[in-house]
Amino acid sequence: MRRILCVVLLLCSGGFTALAAQERPPPVAGKDPDFRLERNYPNPFSSETRIPFVLEEPLFEEGKTVTVSLRIYNILQQFVAAPVALRYPGGDGLPLLQLEYRNKGRYEAYWDGRDREGKPVLSGVYFVQMWIEGRGRALPLRMFVSR
Repeated sequence: MRRILCVVLLLCSGGFTALAAQERPPPVAGKDPDFRLERNYPNPFSSETRIPFVLEEPLFEEGKTVTVSLRIYNILQQFVAAPVALRYPGGDGLPLLQLEYRNKGRYEAYWDGRDREGKPVLSGVYFVQMWIEGRGRALPLRMFVSR
């Protein structure tokens, strides 16, 4: 029993998972015309990645602000980290959790490949979830960490 369990763990954390995931088409990240989560780059990555996202004009009608959150999860659906906002109007380096945006545009988040405790994450598949408050929508994006 222990041998089988070890093999499964190795397959899940090694190249098998990445290969199997690459055979399927990536999830469509932007079906909502008002916002979209774009592919991170580089992908796969070993130490850091950037995650672009776009907020469109209809989100800001009547001068509304838009509250955005990005969260990174592992394949067990455990919250791993929140990337930080780049070129955020309120300052760089803020965790992208419930940050308010006032203007349409293309924005970026940065993730250093570390968990909430500052430890490098293991190689594997991770997911980014984008949440627009009040929209009730979450968009997943798959990315690969290779160490």
